[in-house]
Amino acid sequence: MKYKKKKSAVLLLEDGTIFYGKGVGIPGFSTGELCFNTGMTGYQEVFTDPSYFGQLMITTNAHIGNYGVNKEEVESENIKISGLICKNFNNGYSRKLADGNLEEYFIKYDKIIISDVDTRAVVRHIRDKGAMNAIISTSITDINILKKELHKVPSMEGLELSSYVSTKETYFVGNSNAKYKIAVLDLGIKKNILKCLVERDCYLKVFPMNTKYSEIKEWNPDGYFLSNGPGDPSAMPEIVNEVKKITNDGPPVFGICLGHQVIALSEGISTYKMHNGHRGINHPVINVVTGKAEVTSQNHGFSISKEDVEKHSNIEVTHLNLNDGTIEGIKLKDKNCFSVQFHPESSPGPHDSRYLFDTFISNLKK
Repeated sequence: MKYKKKKSAVLLLEDGTIFYGKGVGIPGFSTGELCFNTGMTGYQEVFTDPSYFGQLMITTNAHIGNYGVNKEEVESENIKISGLICKNFNNGYSRKLADGNLEEYFIKYDKIIISDVDTRAVVRHIRDKGAMNAIISTSITDINILKKELHKVPSMEGLELSSYVSTKETYFVGNSNAKYKIAVLDLGIKKNILKCLVERDCYLKVFPMNTKYSEIKEWNPDGYFLSNGPGDPSAMPEIVNEVKKITNDGPPVFGICLGHQVIALSEGISTYKMHNGHRGINHPVINVVTGKAEVTSQNHGFSISKEDVEKHSNIEVTHLNLNDGTIEGIKLKDKNCFSVQFHPESSPGPHDSRYLFDTFISNLKK
């Protein structure tokens, strides 16, 4: 089914700011927290990243859709963002490996797109004012009606979202004869993270986010992996309690993004909502252990408290963000556990940090 292109569209922010654009694909409206991603490539991986669940995405790159979509370039089974806001949307594409165009991809998953928006102005606004909820609409342009709909949207702060994207049943990934058995707690796992572990001779059993430690332990894993995911980590006290049991178990533990934050919470370190978060594929991080800088792929709106970490005698800081000094990696001194805030599988992004998967394997060998 084809839809009429270039319908009038509107973006309404929580603070009352209004931007206008054109609708692409299906008519309708969508809500969520407004965030921006600075990556110039990899839009399909970004749109299918479960960590973006509940968020409206602004792409700062001017052209979106120009290389189409490919069924292999996904981080989950469907689009996870609530909707897309961009400057120039390409209806066609110019890549032989593409399976189709991006507009049809969004139509398939009933997701709203608005284009022809002054995305520079929108990004400057939320950089100054901070992340906030918003609504995009290609079917309703009455601002008063949109304000009523937007008022229903809960704040991301205090919101638990992992349960919406975590697997409902356990499943296995990899070769059952692999050298290592890794228990994966799925808080919103990305497919390429699983691939990075399988490539390192790991057999994975992926557990739903609310699985009890005792059930995971029954599989007798060689190590534990705590995944990325969406939402506020402080809204997951039951998960934090189970993670504390996991880190106390003895086998190596590796956490990424939300998994990193949950590990920190299990050690008594608080988390906080950032002004507008880190989302892109070019965020500079320094490994304070080696002194080397890494260009990293990131997607998070929460971070762990630097003040709490500095007061904690059991935590060693391993990585810092070179833009704002926020903590990007920690190691627990008395446990076989480390974690990072960024996404070292880097899909999309440079592979500067994939060595962290090798570090995890080295810990398993020990």
